[in-house]
Amino acid sequence: MHRTPRQELLLWGGWFLGLCLFLLCFKVVSDATIWEFLSDAHVQAASLIGRMVPPDWSITGALMLPLWDTLNIATVGTALGVLIAFPLAFLAARNTTPHPAVRALALGVIVSSRSINALIWAILLVTMIGPGLLAGMVAIALRSIGFVGKLLYEAIEEIQPTPVEAIAATGAGRLQVLSWGVLPQILPAFAGIVVYRWDINIRESTTLGLVGAGGIGLQMNAAINNLAWGQVATVFVLIFATVIVSEWVSAKVRHAVI
Repeated sequence: MHRTPRQELLLWGGWFLGLCLFLLCFKVVSDATIWEFLSDAHVQAASLIGRMVPPDWSITGALMLPLWDTLNIATVGTALGVLIAFPLAFLAARNTTPHPAVRALALGVIVSSRSINALIWAILLVTMIGPGLLAGMVAIALRSIGFVGKLLYEAIEEIQPTPVEAIAATGAGRLQVLSWGVLPQILPAFAGIVVYRWDINIRESTTLGLVGAGGIGLQMNAAINNLAWGQVATVFVLIFATVIVSEWVSAKVRHAVI
């Protein structure tokens, strides 16, 4: 594609600014890094892996309940997040919001949710409501609101307007237009978004125990504190297996509904 001199100048200017930003960030990171530790990093890594092999399979049975708790945190947290994100997405979409001020408020909630990691939410909630599964579930829900809400309101804005206009022309009310004109068009995308978020939440919920929000991460943190590296390896294997299974399930569900 032929570019004008102005476009070429803007392109090279963009690359130059990007390079300057990279060098600036690298210098900041470099100044805050103790590079001497890298000299024997491979030795430390080999030593750690050697202490983790073989895994301590004797604790596998005791890890089943924490693993089940992790699945519950992800599932219930996803469900709570979706219950809030679903109506929020309609308020945030340009073509379904009742008022620009309402849209701005809904977008603010979505952006706020997406701006804070689930682990940070968990730290705050453990401080407020105490450690346990409830803090983990609410943390996952608060994180899921922004993810589901953003993808869903974008899907709503991309619907075909013709069915909506045809239903509105019959004299249907606002709720009827949403139910019969908008909802059928976004249901496949909605199902895919929910399953995809659940898959992500399975992975995120495995780490929430590190800050006291329940699940298998709590056992992993205890094993690390006790320097029981064989047990840590067992937890890693179970987490890896769980993530593989959840990925397979989510792929099958997405393939079935989309």
